[in-house]
Amino acid sequence: MASVKTSPALAWGGLVLACLFWAGNALVARAFSDAIPPVSLAFWRWSLALVMLLPFVAAPLWRHRQQLCRAGWRLWLLAALGISAYNSLLYTAAHSTVALNLTLVNTCLPLAMFLGSGVLLGEWPSRRAWAGIGVASLGLLWLISRGDWRALAGLSFNPGDLLMLLAVCDWALYTLLLRRWAGLLQAVPGLVLLGALILLGVPLLLPFFLWELASGAHFAPSMENLAAIGYTALCASLVAYFLWNHGTQVLGAARAALSNYLLPVFTALLAWLLLGEGLQPYHWAGGGLIFAGLLLANRPR
Repeated sequence: MASVKTSPALAWGGLVLACLFWAGNALVARAFSDAIPPVSLAFWRWSLALVMLLPFVAAPLWRHRQQLCRAGWRLWLLAALGISAYNSLLYTAAHSTVALNLTLVNTCLPLAMFLGSGVLLGEWPSRRAWAGIGVASLGLLWLISRGDWRALAGLSFNPGDLLMLLAVCDWALYTLLLRRWAGLLQAVPGLVLLGALILLGVPLLLPFFLWELASGAHFAPSMENLAAIGYTALCASLVAYFLWNHGTQVLGAARAALSNYLLPVFTALLAWLLLGEGLQPYHWAGGGLIFAGLLLANRPR
């Protein structure tokens, strides 16, 4: 996937911004779980994203049609994993778990990516990277336990958490395959590739959207609902996906996945700013450990 040359620092900045937008997406998913059915939210999110993006990529899509056609079934698989399945699973999970749980389960992604990068790509992380993921994991556990390690013994998982874990595996496979097939798509600019994936992913969502409508699941087109769909389409879809795909190409799949440890930190901050939920000392301690782990994993040799 062709992209502008950039420094690792800029790639990391893009990944941090993507995680901030996705933390907001988790809050939207939970806040509107009763107002907008999950597949409807995913379908209209990507349909609106396609409408916004298509005027800018229609001509480049035609110019790069030969490279895209050569990708063939691989492009369809990437669209099914990254566009259709992941968000539908996330929004369905939001019906039975809280927003913070969505982001906490999502932080299993770095471990899945570390292992997958070694098995599928032959890119085994360095020992420093493993040490960094260990420190960040301690910060995550401190957040989960709310500053009391004894609370970990009483943790339990509901169906929404397990469904989110399935979504994490889906996203890990999408990212690893995107990296594995980067050579095949090297000549395709990032926004053009994203447009192609959305163009294929929306029709794949359509049968499930129609089935949800047939089952009686509808939502009212209120200003709040439309604003939620608009946020997910622009920020959590177009901007965040482009930054994630670009960061994966620059830094590698495993290193890019470490940014997911920021999701619970950003979710807690957004809940504090938007919902008035107070930040506790364990938030600061856990967030500090997560940032320290990221710095350790990405420190130059």
